[in-house]
Order: sequence, then structure tokens, then C-alpha cells
Amino acid sequence: MNKNILTIIILLVSIFNINAQSINDYRRAHQNLLAKQTRVKDKIRVEEAHNYANFLYTGKQPYSDNFDNAYWDSDRIAPWESSEIPETKNLVLGTFHMPCKHGNIINSHFGYRPRFGRNHQGVDLKAQTGDTIYATFNGKIRLTKFDRNGYGFYVVIRHENGLETLYGHLSKFLVKPNQYVKVGTPIALSGNTGRSTGPHLHYETRFMGQAINPEQIINFAERRLHHESYTFSKRSSSNGNSVQSASNKPVNKSSRRRR
Repeated sequence: MNKNILTIIILLVSIFNINAQSINDYRRAHQNLLAKQTRVKDKIRVEEAHNYANFLYTGKQPYSDNFDNAYWDSDRIAPWESSEIPETKNLVLGTFHMPCKHGNIINSHFGYRPRFGRNHQGVDLKAQTGDTIYATFNGKIRLTKFDRNGYGFYVVIRHENGLETLYGHLSKFLVKPNQYVKVGTPIALSGNTGRSTGPHLHYETRFMGQAINPEQIINFAERRLHHESYTFSKRSSSNGNSVQSASNKPVNKSSRRRR
């Protein structure tokens, strides 16, 4: 056989083998790449879930799926009309945190106060100026305002069950409107602003603007809820009298959160 022809045949066989090997190498590399991309996608999903959970915890991302947004943009504490308020409503309360360190001490109770000739729509809890104030339930900040002749600096939080809590006579806000806060999140510092005779925390619980005696929901002395749910009664609210609690289930003491 001609030497030149043999050389050409050997060269073609070598090229074919190289191309075949290259194709196999490419296929393996491609499969490896796909496998790596799958792991990357899984990692991204995990990171997205982690970041979302982190946003919920820190309040950096608004969370409104479970909230009634009626009158959300109102700057009034009680914007609801009386005709809109149901006669009764069962409210599941969830995890609880005391509003302040010395909240087990009540300086002034809910109800009519002859000294001032008006109803006291909440309870006054012992607190010194600068004490940390905490969100008592999961919720979203509806108002951070100043009332010169009443609450002073105050925060209103709307909770997922429709209940709202108000924290008054504050010295500093630690949150902003529309911010989602987890139970136990610091929301403000206590103070002596507004119509106040001394440093304390004025704390209210309301449903659709109707004031409820907080002591019917919270056992302040024992730093816990009375029950896991509370039945609101329109007839008994906002009149300065004790609001009757028709709660369905007692708190499981082993699972409650205490501070």
C-alpha cells in the first residue's frame, strides 16, 4: 500500500476517534452541568424560602394576606360605623407576649373613672421612661401617631384575627406603618407623653374600634392569656363595664409564651 495513502487512513481514523471521544466528553459534561443546575435551582428555592421567612420575622416585607384591610388608611383609632360591627365574633388569639416588663402591675383599670368624669378605654401598666414595649400578638402596624391631648405618641397594631392593640404615652417609635411584626417584637419605648400624670404604658384592646377590657383577655398578674380564644360581644364593649368572655378553650399552659 502506498505509504501516503496509509498515512491518510491513519490520520482519518485518529480524527474520528478524537471526535467520538469529544462527543462523549461533551455529553458527560452536559449531563454534569444539568445536574449542577438542578442543585443550584434547589439551592435558590431554599434561599428564597429562607429570605421570605426572614422578611416575615424582621418585618422588612409587608404581609397582608391574612388581614382585614378595611379602613386601613384611616388615621382614626375607631373608624368603623356601628352598623358594620357584628353582635358577636369569636377571636382566636394565638401566641402572646406581655406588652412590657412590668406589665403584671396595673396602675389604673378599664372602666369609668369618676375623678376624670369619663371612661378609661384601656389599662395603665407600670413602666418607666425608656422601657421596651412589645407587640402582644403577630400583626401589622396601622398607626404611629402623636396625640397632644390624649395618648401622646402611640402605636396601633392590627392582628390577624381582627383585634387591634393600642400602646400609648410612648417616648420613641421602633416601627413604621405597614410593617409586619412578630409577637414579642420591640415596637416602641415607654414614656410620659400626651395627657399623662407620670411614666406608664396605656394599653388597649379593640375589635373594629370597640374597646374591650384587656383584663378579660389577658391575665396580667400571671403574664398569660385567660383562654386561647375570646368571644367579642358588641353589647358589652365600649361601655366601661367588664366585657364578658365566652372563650371556648383554656390556654395550654405548657405551650403558652410568657415574658
